[in-house]
Amino acid sequence: MNLLKRWLVIMLALFVAAWVVPGIHVSGNGWAAYAIMAAVLALLNAILLPILKTLSCGLIILTLGLFSLVLNTLVFMLSSNISQAWFGAGYQVDSWWAAFLGSLIVSISTMLFANDRSSRKESNND
Repeated sequence: MNLLKRWLVIMLALFVAAWVVPGIHVSGNGWAAYAIMAAVLALLNAILLPILKTLSCGLIILTLGLFSLVLNTLVFMLSSNISQAWFGAGYQVDSWWAAFLGSLIVSISTMLFANDRSSRKESNND
């Protein structure tokens, strides 16, 4: 259930990003493009992003965490390219800045809405 909820939140965040950011365009069957892009983005965030963050750990520390934004942007652009080339989804990101703003929107939305708050019960073991 948590995976489905996270996928729906990412899909809606991608919709908002395409609506707000001028450099992101969706063509063809829109909801299919959002669904495919959300699945590819979730997969790359789960597999590739931790590897990239581990490899660039020193640079992340040196820039006080700001390099993580660059990595998120690169993964967002890569997922757009994969969803277009492999699956024919029409989710197109034109520039680096569009990908940066889109990845910020998706990251903030996922952080705010996809967290399972019911699993955070505080236990008082006094």
